[in-house]
Amino acid sequence: MTKTILAAAAATIVATGAFAEGSMSNKEIVGAFLGAVLQGDADTMRELANPDYIQHNPFIPTGLEPFIELLPVLAEAGTTAENIRMFEDGNYVFMHNIWRNAAPFGADEMVSFDIIRVDENGKVAEHWDALQPLVAETASGRTQTDGPTEVADLDKTEENKALAVALIEDVLMGRDPAKITEYISAESYAQHNPMIADGLDGIIAAVEALTAQNNMFVYTEIHAVLGEGNFVLTVSEGEWSGQTHAFYDLFRMDGGMIVEHWDVIQPVPTEGLANTNGMFTGFDN
Repeated sequence: MTKTILAAAAATIVATGAFAEGSMSNKEIVGAFLGAVLQGDADTMRELANPDYIQHNPFIPTGLEPFIELLPVLAEAGTTAENIRMFEDGNYVFMHNIWRNAAPFGADEMVSFDIIRVDENGKVAEHWDALQPLVAETASGRTQTDGPTEVADLDKTEENKALAVALIEDVLMGRDPAKITEYISAESYAQHNPMIADGLDGIIAAVEALTAQNNMFVYTEIHAVLGEGNFVLTVSEGEWSGQTHAFYDLFRMDGGMIVEHWDVIQPVPTEGLANTNGMFTGFDN
C-alpha cells in the first residue's frame, strides 16, 4: 500500500462508519491507522486506537496523544510509507514497510518491520518495530524488500512457525549448527540481508567472515513468532558488535524448507529513550 492507498482506506472508514459497525478486519484497521498517521489525521487515529496505546519504539512516547503530537514532525519532513507485505496472526498484524523522507526515524530511506496488536474491541492497542537504513547495493543483488508477497499454505502456519524456531535455536543460538541443511533449502535460497549472498554458500561465507573478525552475532532469546501460511516473522534479542540488538527475521517456506529470508537488525538504545516499555516486552506468545 502506498501513502495514497492507506489514506484512502482511512477516509473510507470515516465516511462509511465501517469501524463503528465492527465490520473491518484487523488488517483493514491497521492499514487505515497507518494511513491516518501519514495524513496527520488525528481524529481517525482516535477512532481506531486506544488512548493508552502502548508504544515500544524506544524513540516515540507511549500513549496516543503524545504520538499525535509528533505528527507535525512527520508532515514537515514529508515522510511517506510504502507497505510491501502485510500479514495477520490472531490479534497481531505484522508489516514489511519502506519509509521515505524518513529523517525523523534516522535516515532518508528506512526499511522496517512493524507489529501492531489489535485488542478484543477492534482497537489498535500496541506497536513494536525495528528499522534500518535502506542500502543501494546488496551482496545478492536483491533489494531488502523485493520478492513474493502472496500468502499460501494457510494450513501449514504452525508447522512453518516451528521450523523458524528450530532454525534459530539450532543455528543462530548454537544448539546444533550442523542442522542448518535440515532447515534451509540447498536448491534455492533467496537472501535479502544486504551483507549476505544467496544460497547456503552465502550464509557460510558470511559466518566465516564475521567469525574471522571476532564479530559473529549471537541470538539469545526469541520473543515473538508470528506467521500466516508460508511467511513467518520472528522477533529475537541478541548480541552483536558488543551491543544488544533486535533481530527481526521474515522467512518464506516452501515444502517444509526455508527458501527466502528478509531481516531488519536494529541496535537496542539505552539513552534518549522516549518510553520505558522496552523493545521486546508485551508479546503473549
